Amino acid sequence: MTILDGKATAETLKKEIAQTVQQWKKEGKKTPHLAAILVGCDGASETYVNSKERDCHEVGMQSTVIRLPDTTTEAELLQKVNDINRDADIDGLIVQLPLPKHINEQKIIEAIDPKKDVDGFHPLNVGRMVAGLPSYISATPDGIMELLARYHIETAGKHVVVIGRSNIVGRPVANLLSLKANPGNCTVTLCHSQTSNIKALCLQADIIIAALGKPEFLTADMVREGAVVIDVGITRVKAATKNGFRLAGDVNFNEVAPRCSYITPVPGGIGPMTRVSLLKNTLKAAAKEVFA
Repeated sequence: MTILDGKATAETLKKEIAQTVQQWKKEGKKTPHLAAILVGCDGASETYVNSKERDCHEVGMQSTVIRLPDTTTEAELLQKVNDINRDADIDGLIVQLPLPKHINEQKIIEAIDPKKDVDGFHPLNVGRMVAGLPSYISATPDGIMELLARYHIETAGKHVVVIGRSNIVGRPVANLLSLKANPGNCTVTLCHSQTSNIKALCLQADIIIAALGKPEFLTADMVREGAVVIDVGITRVKAATKNGFRLAGDVNFNEVAPRCSYITPVPGGIGPMTRVSLLKNTLKAAAKEVFA
């Protein structure tokens, strides 16, 4: 059994990105610039945006964080998005989700210029991804694909079971793995809350991607010997620790790991890969690789 070390892999990727940015600067090219809009004071969102800002600085990118009060209206947020769309110095824009309930998230996502949509949520980028065209791929699916590639895990002809059908993880990663590509060329089964035989399907899988947000859902009796297991979940659960909780994935790691050929840990698996994928997309945006 091999641990898929997302933390170490992400650090390697960050070093590669930093070298590219440094070379661009030596050549007198523009420094990639990522902007993030944070509405309100959600603690988890604040932590995530701060980490993205640190990541940018580590690789030599420019970062701008725009903090707006939770009383910001939808119209005001749309205007701010439009301002950044027109700012030629900013290459990538993310609007941190979730937004306050009085703001229509989909309307905001669709207002972002697809050329700056480094989160990969705009319908144009989603459509291009499904068609196998150059696109900004949302960070977690991209992180999964990168980890599979870096560990040279064979995917062609394999049966993949994805548990969870969110637009952010489950559905895009299912599409990516079904494409004629490497990683890819898989037969993919997408399971969700209405799937009646998840256990039977998982036992047929060569690769399982657990992305449903239910702690320790995947147990040893659902995994066949030698499977590859990718755990996307991360949930705080009560525990007898100093801070009163521990982080749990969607996979019961202690049970499942002995049955696997490869498995991601939580934390230290897909989380770091998600963060570094945003840097990859910002680099793409600055290089105008997607929309030439």
